[in-house]
Amino acid sequence: MVKNNYQVAERLSLLEFKKSSHFRDLREVDVEYQKLRLEKVILVGVWNRGLTTKNQAEESLEELSALATTAGASVLGTVLVHRQIPDKKYYIGLGKLQQLEQLVFEQLADTVVFDNNLSPSQRTVIENKLQIKVIDRTALILDIFALHAKSKEGKAQVELAQLQYLLPRLRGWGQSMSRQAGGQVGSGVSGMGSRGPGETQLELDRRAINYRILTLKKHLSKMAKDRLTKRQSRQDKKVLSASIIGYTNSGKSSLLKVLTGYNPLIQNALFATVDTVTKKLYQDGEYTYIISDTVGFISNLPTGLIESFRATLEESANSNLLIHLVDASSKLVDKQIGVVNDILSDIRSEDNIRSYYFAFTI
Repeated sequence: MVKNNYQVAERLSLLEFKKSSHFRDLREVDVEYQKLRLEKVILVGVWNRGLTTKNQAEESLEELSALATTAGASVLGTVLVHRQIPDKKYYIGLGKLQQLEQLVFEQLADTVVFDNNLSPSQRTVIENKLQIKVIDRTALILDIFALHAKSKEGKAQVELAQLQYLLPRLRGWGQSMSRQAGGQVGSGVSGMGSRGPGETQLELDRRAINYRILTLKKHLSKMAKDRLTKRQSRQDKKVLSASIIGYTNSGKSSLLKVLTGYNPLIQNALFATVDTVTKKLYQDGEYTYIISDTVGFISNLPTGLIESFRATLEESANSNLLIHLVDASSKLVDKQIGVVNDILSDIRSEDNIRSYYFAFTI
């Protein structure tokens, strides 16, 4: 009965969402980013001597290439541009953009992925110039999370991050924006008589997405309360908790398998699993520990994802035992440790929490 009530509530929420969006399917919303279908891509990175080195920029592009491969793309080439300050309009400058346009034409690429985050206006200008799909690192990571999220909570967390990313990137409906009721709308005549009581479709889309964001936040808040109740119940039973954290593809799922016998999906790929998995750790026929495999971290992890996964991450970070798993064979191991520590410091509670760091060679 509880499950049926939850399904009914979900359906009513969806109907209300469609009603608020003027009965338009969210897939029809004209946005700069929907579900990506990456095929043949060219990667672009920008570096600045004052902020990073060329080697660091090249390493970041290698990671971006791995992300693109995880999303199902074939990487045709990379472009690394040095600029003291990114161009406000073209980001890499008009001259470099023209060179990129020629490369796109020669390689028959259908998507360009920027390692740096683009503003909505920069993305639009570059896409109009290249006449193919242009996305940034954030959009790529969001797409991978959407591809790999399986649990109900994981899907809700990813959808929330996607919608928060989409909201400032909604496109208008043509140059006139004349989908407004009243007066001489659509006649091409501006001024008196052209303003009516209706809303533009862009405003309706914004309202629909804001409504969906609010709904998702409510669902995630309820899930967080349920998780807190379970944690309090474990504390009453004196059941301790442990969490495995680390950079993406560092071997967290493999360690969980060794400790618990659970057989999770194990792949040599970035973000192969994004859902938190919690299993019991038995000793002498009884379990006194539960251990969780958490979502992996990565450099420049989208802020929206961190916020959406905050409740889950806080639950893990506030475990009795925190295991930071490191791939000691990686040439970027020091950087990866720093990334995990920086993200963890933003979400964890310092009260009565002790962290234990172990290094494993994968």
